[in-house]
Amino acid sequence: MFYIYENSSTYIIGKPDRNGIARPDHSQSYKTMSSAKAGLTRIAKASGLLQTDPNYPLYRYSICEAEKFHNNIEKSVKKKNIMNGKEFMEKVNTPYYCSPSSETYWSM
Repeated sequence: MFYIYENSSTYIIGKPDRNGIARPDHSQSYKTMSSAKAGLTRIAKASGLLQTDPNYPLYRYSICEAEKFHNNIEKSVKKKNIMNGKEFMEKVNTPYYCSPSSETYWSM
C-alpha cells in the first residue's frame, strides 16, 4: 500500500476535487506504486500550474510505502486530552473523531 503525502506537513493527500484542489484525506491509499504515480500525475494536471511554479504538486508531494511512512516520515503533534488535561503525542493523520483531544471521541 502506498500514500501520496505533502512534504512539509506529512498529511496524506486525497484525490483532486472539481476545482483541481487536492485536500488531506487520511483514508486515501493506493495498491501499487504505479497507481500512486498516476494519482500524483492527476493531481498535477488538475492543479493547472506550470511546472516551473514552486507550488507545482510534483515538488510539494511525495509517494511512500505505508509502513515506512508511518514508522519514519509521519510527524507527530502535541495535543491535550480534554478529560484529564494531560498532553500527549499524536500522529498528524489521526482522524479527529479518533483523537482523545476531541469531544466526539468521548461521546461515542
